[in-house]
Amino acid sequence: MASEQLYAVDRIQQRTAVLVDDDEHHVLVPMSRLPRELKAGHVLRIPINEAGTPDWGRAWIDEEETRHRKEQGRKVLEELQNRDPGGDIET
Repeated sequence: MASEQLYAVDRIQQRTAVLVDDDEHHVLVPMSRLPRELKAGHVLRIPINEAGTPDWGRAWIDEEETRHRKEQGRKVLEELQNRDPGGDIET
């Protein structure tokens, strides 16, 4: 079993963060249990406790992974724009 898991912050709705793991499973977590500076687009590293469940209170923002994923997204968007003959894809 993994000792931690990555979740991307899809959005924040009122006092709840909507997180998505790499298998595209969505999880709703109260903001009070997550880092205060959390914003949409951040990637969180969540420790997994002995019972195999996420320890939300020990989550931290992985700045390097956040930058990496944003760069990957930018490259995919550029590639799509370059292949778009009609100019329908915008940033």
